[in-house]
Amino acid sequence: MVPASTTSVLSHLRRRVTGAVAVGTAAALTLVSPAAAAPDGHGRPEHGGPPPVGHRLPKVPVMTGTGGAVASVDPVASQVGIDVLAAGGTATDAAVATAAALGVTEPYSTGIGGGGFFVHYDARTRSVDTVDGREAAPATYDETAFLDEDGEPLPFATAVSSGLSVGVPGTPATWQRALDRWGTRRLATLLAPAERIARHGFVVDQTFHDQTAANAERFAMFPATAEVFLPGGRPPAVGSVFRNPDMARAYRELRTHGVASLYRGRLGRAVVAEVRDPSTAPGVEVPAGELARRDLARYRAVDRAPVHSEYRGKDVYGMPVPSSGGTTVAEILGLVEAYADRSGTPTSEVDDVQYLHRLSEASATAFADRNRYIGDVPGVPAAELVSQGFADERSCLFSATSALPRPVPFGSPDGDYADCGESTASGVLPHEGMSTTHLSVVDRWGNAVSYTTTIEQTGGSGITVPGWGFILNNELTDFDFAPITPGVPDPNLPGPSKRPRSSMSPTIVLDHGRLDLVAGSPGGSTIITTVAQILLGHYDRGLAVGDAVAAPRLSSRNGSRESAEPAIAGSESGAGLTALGHRLSETAEIGAATAVRSLGHGRYTAAAEPERRGGGSAMVVRPQRR
Repeated sequence: MVPASTTSVLSHLRRRVTGAVAVGTAAALTLVSPAAAAPDGHGRPEHGGPPPVGHRLPKVPVMTGTGGAVASVDPVASQVGIDVLAAGGTATDAAVATAAALGVTEPYSTGIGGGGFFVHYDARTRSVDTVDGREAAPATYDETAFLDEDGEPLPFATAVSSGLSVGVPGTPATWQRALDRWGTRRLATLLAPAERIARHGFVVDQTFHDQTAANAERFAMFPATAEVFLPGGRPPAVGSVFRNPDMARAYRELRTHGVASLYRGRLGRAVVAEVRDPSTAPGVEVPAGELARRDLARYRAVDRAPVHSEYRGKDVYGMPVPSSGGTTVAEILGLVEAYADRSGTPTSEVDDVQYLHRLSEASATAFADRNRYIGDVPGVPAAELVSQGFADERSCLFSATSALPRPVPFGSPDGDYADCGESTASGVLPHEGMSTTHLSVVDRWGNAVSYTTTIEQTGGSGITVPGWGFILNNELTDFDFAPITPGVPDPNLPGPSKRPRSSMSPTIVLDHGRLDLVAGSPGGSTIITTVAQILLGHYDRGLAVGDAVAAPRLSSRNGSRESAEPAIAGSESGAGLTALGHRLSETAEIGAATAVRSLGHGRYTAAAEPERRGGGSAMVVRPQRR
């Protein structure tokens, strides 16, 4: 087992390696020498230079112990967070350092050029707060921003890989705002590991290679992107060392000049120049964006009150508008509870087919209401959407013997609830990117962070800021290009400085004011169903947190078909759902979640994916001895 004190990756990064160095992980001590660090098998890292960072850190999906916990998709990033916790940092300190490291090792999902939502629990005050770091549209955008000259929606592929899709990045502002409120370390200190990882490099795994290959044609449209992410014109090989000195320069810029460099300085000038006139390969033309320096200067990461709901005696907290995650997860839980009351059978006692049927019907119903009412507009009826009265009224549509026809109509969250209220036909769900990353952190004092961060779809806009090594988001394609239900107001159309609706659902659950669970996931609109399924799996189906994260997933989002992983689609449960009228579409994987469960008395179980997205990395500061 691991001693309580380990040699950290941060310490390893502070010096050149001239001999064997013990690199501490929460799973095992691994001796790393220059000879062992070389992917080429000849004692030298590919292309020369220092050895890569953390290549021998194992991916452990579940770990229990004390001193704090971190769960992310990447072991290098998780170790960075653990080192911060072990050195006395808060959950916020560790979350920022981990997120910055993920910007290097997971650059197609997150980074400086993106945004996200930060949910924080303060153990002393037993309160939950949030920071909205969602990207924002330029002040010049209106409802026609994604319409062509004939008033028709632009092809999605055209809009994505263009300056038109890029919103004001919110991630650096989120880091600074969170640290101002709950941090104890300077941003410059917390970004140092990410800078060093970018400079020294990391070893390419299968997921990084596959994501690069899937985007290679798109990346080749932009010379700066191809130069960084397609070295030699090809996706980096599995086992090779990937270094990004331009990104290291960007982190050094933020460390030296602060986030003001992005919002009022030279980093921001470079972003605006590239968005307004994207550098493209010969013969390639893409739409230009309208982002201006004044859009960056006026941007703020905003403090918002969380969405609060109750489920099975627990208090569930999530993100408010412009996220739809907090309200829609809450509505799903409320509907499942209402189905149990109507049927007289608790969800904990039904078979797998009926459990998945309830999850699917609740998700489709909640998505109908989400699509109609949630957006960055005044007057969103969030309190009514998460009320049990509204869930009880909406539950009248439920039948245990047949699936509702899709799309399910949306309801009327007006505060006047009968046994079965009025409903109106719904439109279909627009496209949402399936990338993003999520990290869950708890510190030794019991403070917690649930942080989902993104550049939207895998590879974002495809546009890398020349000389700075990071990809810009395509977040503005999360707007509806045109109303999704004819004749019905659409709250998610583009608008000046408006933030597009998101499905990100960072969640914290309390039990009588004390931390119980931290959870979240990437996956576009499937984030909502993934988080709801983890909560239902843990609280209703009796699954341990690691098993709840690993369980096969179903995602019903009010479209004509429902996504189902092979373990469901090809099983007896899948056949049972089909017999009820569900139309399943097999999907290789849904989400890539992380979670931390508080066991009391300073003990935590961190959980990450065992297989999805190549598996995640769960760590604690002091692992429990078996």
